[in-house]
Amino acid sequence: MYSMTGYGRSSVERDGRQLTIELKSVNHRFLDISFRMPRSFNFLEDAMRRQIGAALSRGHVDLFVTYRNMREDSKLVTVDEALLAAYMKAFDRVEADTGLRDDRSLSIAARLPEVMAVTEADEDQDALRSLTEEALGAALEQMRGMRAREGEALRADIADRLDRLEEMTRRIEERYPDTVTEYRQKLETRVRELLSGATVEEQRLLQEVAIMADRSAIAEETVRLHSHFQQIRGFMAASEPTGRKLDFIVQELNREANTISSKSQDVVITNLVVEAKAEIEKIREQVQNVE
Repeated sequence: MYSMTGYGRSSVERDGRQLTIELKSVNHRFLDISFRMPRSFNFLEDAMRRQIGAALSRGHVDLFVTYRNMREDSKLVTVDEALLAAYMKAFDRVEADTGLRDDRSLSIAARLPEVMAVTEADEDQDALRSLTEEALGAALEQMRGMRAREGEALRADIADRLDRLEEMTRRIEERYPDTVTEYRQKLETRVRELLSGATVEEQRLLQEVAIMADRSAIAEETVRLHSHFQQIRGFMAASEPTGRKLDFIVQELNREANTISSKSQDVVITNLVVEAKAEIEKIREQVQNVE
């Protein structure tokens, strides 16, 4: 079982290029990826999506790319020769008109506005692709490890709560026959009071008790609960992502608990159902973060 919460980071440096990739993930219904990276990496977005999709099935993932190119050929310095020539002509006119001494030099020319420009050289896409694949693979591996550890904690917590739910279900099953007996006794006592101690018609009494027992029967619900418990344990032991299946089964647990609550008029069973629904809600919260 894997959690959808995780973090991974990896740095790769080769041939004067340094690349760092960070991954952060939280729960989400589907796999949703947000990229924050230099524009020079835009051509790799589809490849990175496929690589992430092969490792993760659900979760919102934020991907951050930090890149430094320290190679000598990483920058280009260009000279706007037309602009420089225009500056020179302007200096000639000023010299002719004012008689000022001409002290032009290369360093002065280089400082003239917009004459020289520094730009990024075109990146080697093959080199970037290789760095990205390696760094992203290592970051994903680290994230998967963290998600696995978080998932194990989720599995242990859910398993513990399932044990409690099973115990509550058994107590409800044990309690139910007593509710029928108690109902008969109360009904008989009440009828005798109303009839001032006269003999109660046994057949009619049994009929009323049978109607009550049929309306409050919870065997179907408890059998389904036990089945759902086994399904959840099976999903937790599966190798593939089962978060969506678990979410559905937990909804079914809640449905069965509500049905038992609506059928029962017994205080003991009602209290047990309230406790069970509290555990189911805690399981539901945990399942929301299961991949």
